[in-house]
Amino acid sequence: MKKSEFYRHLNVQLDLAVEAHQLLRGENGEEIPGVLMNEQELEHAKVTIITVETDEGVEAIGKPKGQYITIDAPEIRTNNYDVHEEITHVLADRLIELMNLKEEASILIIGLGNWNATPDALGPQVINKTMVTRHLFQLSPAELHGQLRKISALSPGVLGITGIETAEIIRGIVEHVKPDLVIAIDALAAGSLERVGTSIQLADTGIHPGSGVDNQRAGINEESIGCKVIAIGLPTVVNAAVIAHDVVEGVFKQFVTSPSLYKLYKGIKPETFSRIIDEVLSPFQGNLMVTPKEVDALIQTSAKIIAGALAISLHPGIDRNDYARYLQ
Repeated sequence: MKKSEFYRHLNVQLDLAVEAHQLLRGENGEEIPGVLMNEQELEHAKVTIITVETDEGVEAIGKPKGQYITIDAPEIRTNNYDVHEEITHVLADRLIELMNLKEEASILIIGLGNWNATPDALGPQVINKTMVTRHLFQLSPAELHGQLRKISALSPGVLGITGIETAEIIRGIVEHVKPDLVIAIDALAAGSLERVGTSIQLADTGIHPGSGVDNQRAGINEESIGCKVIAIGLPTVVNAAVIAHDVVEGVFKQFVTSPSLYKLYKGIKPETFSRIIDEVLSPFQGNLMVTPKEVDALIQTSAKIIAGALAISLHPGIDRNDYARYLQ
């Protein structure tokens, strides 16, 4: 049974482009037409760049045309400041390349998510640590010009708190502030437990329906708000249905030495798995998300790494080795 079929039956979204790519390429045993992949191994991270170039690639991988950069850094979970600093520098370098900002550019940073729900609080936590400069820019001394950029930041909350679609709030702010670029930070859902709190995704396509923990919200992209959007996301949860599937699949794979049992497993229709898991998760209508108990520490660490990378990449005058003093 193909995992992609199972995901479709349970309406499981893969927010990380690298996971969607690995899934399809693994099942088909060949490269995906219209989708390119490039990998780079670093000391404390692995960088994977997925580029969706054609309509055929869009249909296959389920992501809009554009570039998706994933930084896999398992050591984010460790308590090692020096390693976290190196990961911050890796993220900053990728942001600089992706943004390609002019010296006088104005940037609006949006922290998406619900600050009252820890797994969904990544965006607001990053905003809490971000140094904003737009309100002071006219007062800054001449020698700082070219060293700082105009940065404004906001956590707009979620529909359940404000009663307003987040995309509507952002569009209204963009019309007034008129930034050259919007950077949206959001919590994502992973397709595997090993990526929770360890994979950071950058995308120059913004955030589209199907991304993030709450995948029913309207997209936040250039088409919807009238400004280029770069999305930064980190998985904080995994759908319980994915975990259930992996457990069942793992059990059956133990029977690989028994042809009759393995043949039985291969003959089970995806609908059967879907129905069984649906029944188990029925109290939550299949929407049960799982997060580690130390998610508060993961959010704090990840928010500091992302905020630090933003400080380095947005302000040319900030010393890479002294960026932490500029975090709130």
